[in-house]
Amino acid sequence: VAKSFSRQFSPEAKRSGDHVVSDDDYSIRLGERIRVIRRQKRLSLQDVEARSEAEFKASVLGAYERGERAVSVPRLHRLAEFYDVPVDQLLPAADAEVVVEAVGEEPPAWVPGQKVVIDLVAMVDAVGPEVELIRRYLGIIQVKRQDFNGRVLTIRQDDLQALAAILATSVGDAAPRLAEMGLLRSAASS
Repeated sequence: VAKSFSRQFSPEAKRSGDHVVSDDDYSIRLGERIRVIRRQKRLSLQDVEARSEAEFKASVLGAYERGERAVSVPRLHRLAEFYDVPVDQLLPAADAEVVVEAVGEEPPAWVPGQKVVIDLVAMVDAVGPEVELIRRYLGIIQVKRQDFNGRVLTIRQDDLQALAAILATSVGDAAPRLAEMGLLRSAASS
């Protein structure tokens, strides 16, 4: 009992839903997210060091990605700017990922409260009556935001309202409908 109590209330442990997440676990998951974004940009550690003019050294970035070194908030912000992504995209999912790891099941494509992230790669092969309208609308969003990463697109609330209209559904049902169509990036891969 004492061991359980000390783990749950130690300074290096934090609650996430009904699970206790240690700083080490979080650092590893944060590092995995940083690595995923770097790979999406098709950059090696050495590429990042060269393009950042050694602001992000390969060895330090590798340590961040392995969860061996803590990343300060200003440094994380600067890294997000370098990768040209919102800072929150570098952060790991909190509750959804922990629950999935705990039960070992495939995560749902979308859970309430989670960001709506369109998988643009899946969009290429999508079929259906609304797909062409969705495709055009997402193109408009990309031009408006100057976001041409080409793999994913995070949908904002006002954009979700427009997508709901295209899908002839409510805003609350738009994300689940997009998930049914196979257009959302799943919680585990986002």
